Amino acid sequence: MSIKVYVPIDSGSVALGADDVATAIAKKAESTGADVKVVRNGSFGMYWLEPMVEVETDHGRVAYGPVSADDVDTLFASDFLTGGEHKLYLGRTENIPFLKSQTRLTFQRCGFIDPVSLEDYRKYDGLTGLENALKMTDEEIVTAVTDSGLRGRGGAGFPTGIKWKTVREAPADQKYIVCNADEGDSGTFADRMIMEGEPFVLIEGMIIAGLATGATKGYVYTRSEYPAAIRIMNEAIEVARAAGVLGDNILGSGKVFDMEVRMGAGAYVCGEETSLLNSMEGKRGVVRAKPPLPALEGFLGRPTVVNNVISLCSVPVILEKGAQYYRDFGMGRSRGTIPIQIAGNVKHGGLYEVGFGLTLGEIVEQIGGGTASGRPVKAVQVGGPLGAYFPKEMFDTPFDYEEFAKRDGLIGHAGVVVFDDTVDLMKQARFAMEFCAIESCGKCTPCRIGSIRGTEVVDKLARGEDPDLQIELLTDLCETMKFGSLCALGGFTPYPVMSALTHFPDDFKPRALDVAAE
Repeated sequence: MSIKVYVPIDSGSVALGADDVATAIAKKAESTGADVKVVRNGSFGMYWLEPMVEVETDHGRVAYGPVSADDVDTLFASDFLTGGEHKLYLGRTENIPFLKSQTRLTFQRCGFIDPVSLEDYRKYDGLTGLENALKMTDEEIVTAVTDSGLRGRGGAGFPTGIKWKTVREAPADQKYIVCNADEGDSGTFADRMIMEGEPFVLIEGMIIAGLATGATKGYVYTRSEYPAAIRIMNEAIEVARAAGVLGDNILGSGKVFDMEVRMGAGAYVCGEETSLLNSMEGKRGVVRAKPPLPALEGFLGRPTVVNNVISLCSVPVILEKGAQYYRDFGMGRSRGTIPIQIAGNVKHGGLYEVGFGLTLGEIVEQIGGGTASGRPVKAVQVGGPLGAYFPKEMFDTPFDYEEFAKRDGLIGHAGVVVFDDTVDLMKQARFAMEFCAIESCGKCTPCRIGSIRGTEVVDKLARGEDPDLQIELLTDLCETMKFGSLCALGGFTPYPVMSALTHFPDDFKPRALDVAAE
């Protein structure tokens, strides 16, 4: 029987040399006559250890990392195929502290399985949630999702069950499930990781959403920058269709649901649900005014559920283990688990899934291990390029939607980007305004014009032109953008700007602002 050696196919791992490692292992095995099967799995999200190679031994899966192609000869010499000692030896995969301390519900199989093997997925209790859902009424499914407390993981935190209930009750001859996989925020990679490492959980979640709402067609709208995710999702859809999981007779139930992948064209604003729908319809990616809500008039004017990848991927475990099981994790109104993506200047960057409630300080300093540079942490931005900058004095903030909102912050897609004491927050504030100016769809004046004026005001501040007046103008601009913009792009840009100005006032003293070098 072949010895299974796991080498991640995840884009982050590939960028670090995983393809070369997989090729080197296969060649070495062939030259030595070792009976090895190289399995390309997803990543566990411990990127400082990637490429991480695992071997299936009699004592469980043993990990080595980070491995380069140059390490392969010494790995074979150390008899790593039986779990032999080596300088890169990490022990049993499940016992690695970063992984062991997590509560993996949504990502419970990611890294363990061959992403496109339905047999592997079933082996780890995949499709159990769908099988349970097929025995329930649509109303019972919606009730379970509502009672679980699941909220939109894309950033808005809107209760998923309420959205599904609205679509379920909307009269229409055709309804749709649209998965928003346009993951454009800085420091976020959870959507990509799960599409590349465990695509069947997204397929299962979308089918359950279809059963709950009466939708028979689904779309995954993702970025052109994610070619591996697109390829793996398409392959998994074909496998699911051939196995009767998708199509006209879901698992022999007589129920109908099918889906496909749609690729975006690189517009950040298409992460906003109505811009996304316009893009899917072949129109320019411009924000739609609400009402009507997409739940009533969405894709092609029909009732449409638009949910984030992680929202939909959280549904199978709720249907598998029950609403109360999921609800028991978390705090306050933030129930269940959240996949926190730790990035930037940090020692242990990666994905960490846990129940809501950890403090920001615990995430950055204990889980993330502090800065990679070894210098003090100065600021942490949570929620992508439009998230607020939190100083160390606010590290006691619990990771919770309401707690962040109380401190003029937002969780967003749960990206956490760490900066050491060399960061210039005036430059970061300017970047936020410039980013908004470049990415604005142009439909509303506060976003289109306000962001350009904001960039100019920060430049004047840097030159020392009447600082008090410029700060007053910048504050007024941010107020106008926050409450007058049609969507979150213009509405959230004030968060990084005002948090930088409020918490790091010393960075806004006059100086030469060399933005061209950034």
